[in-house]
Amino acid sequence: MKKIVLVVFMAFLGLNANAQEQLNKNKKVEVEVNGNCDMCKKRIEKAAYSVKGVKSATWHADHQDLHLIIDETKCTVLDVEKAIAKAGHDTKDIKATYEQYEKIHGCCRYRTEANH
Repeated sequence: MKKIVLVVFMAFLGLNANAQEQLNKNKKVEVEVNGNCDMCKKRIEKAAYSVKGVKSATWHADHQDLHLIIDETKCTVLDVEKAIAKAGHDTKDIKATYEQYEKIHGCCRYRTEANH
């Protein structure tokens, strides 16, 4: 009986260790983020870097995407998207509130009246 318990315990530890190893400390991710200009770029990247675990953040206006390298043991893509929305920019999954959006500079506003 002790051998069975020991085998089950060791199998559980092995599965748990394997699950933890699958988190990537240098995961590359692309996130769709709306914006217009260099002020948007600075705001978006600053918001991304405010999240612990973001190693690299580069926003491209021409493609409306943010290239990230994150440590998945410290943050998730959703954490970064929430920080960006709080700064006033919409992502594919998280939208800035009306109040957050209204705080950004006039030239940075990307929403049309239909989706405002």
